[in-house]
Amino acid sequence: MEAVGENAGEGTDEPIPLSALQHAIYCLRQAALIHLERVWADNRFTAEGNVLHAVADKGGSRKARGVRRVMALPLASKRLNISGVADLVEFHPAEGASAGKELAFPIEYKRGKPKLHRADEVQLCAQALCLEEMTGNPVPEGALFYAETKRRLAVPFDAELRRLTEDAVSELQAVFDSRVTPPPTTRRERCRACSLIELCRPDTVARPARAWRGRMLQKLLAEEPTP
Repeated sequence: MEAVGENAGEGTDEPIPLSALQHAIYCLRQAALIHLERVWADNRFTAEGNVLHAVADKGGSRKARGVRRVMALPLASKRLNISGVADLVEFHPAEGASAGKELAFPIEYKRGKPKLHRADEVQLCAQALCLEEMTGNPVPEGALFYAETKRRLAVPFDAELRRLTEDAVSELQAVFDSRVTPPPTTRRERCRACSLIELCRPDTVARPARAWRGRMLQKLLAEEPTP
């Protein structure tokens, strides 16, 4: 898990941090505030996440039962212009026609428990896309390890998740290119758990937009010809 704000927003050629994709799926405005405007604030949830990643961020590798485990592995994809650091990647020996090769299996550590949205899955899938480009081998599956359940949740990288991930990359790249922070999310229940809520001020930002829409509607209605 790379530091927030790293490399993003400095120019269109700079790679998008993998963590920014998780933020973008949760709330595109949150992603822009963190990675474009460099705004950040901690709350209990982010602090717990920092503690969880403290061990993985130290790096290192070891091998057990034929599986090579590499922590804090740098990743990048030139095709998608994304980069970051994977918490853990296991390299399993391939079987059958691919014998002699290693197949990557990325694992991302997360606080709490599985979410209703797909932000964590997209971040993990982006790691898989990087690994496929870097190794030249398919990465069909990975896992999310949640601190609350203390179990791995298998994540297959199917066509739908890959498409969602690449769409998130394109959308976020457009935001960085425009250097314009999007309006608040319509999923307002997500604001309650966001550490940036006081800095984002979603109600204050959304209020002028609602007023503008109201004025435009009144203007259009006033311009309609009388039958």
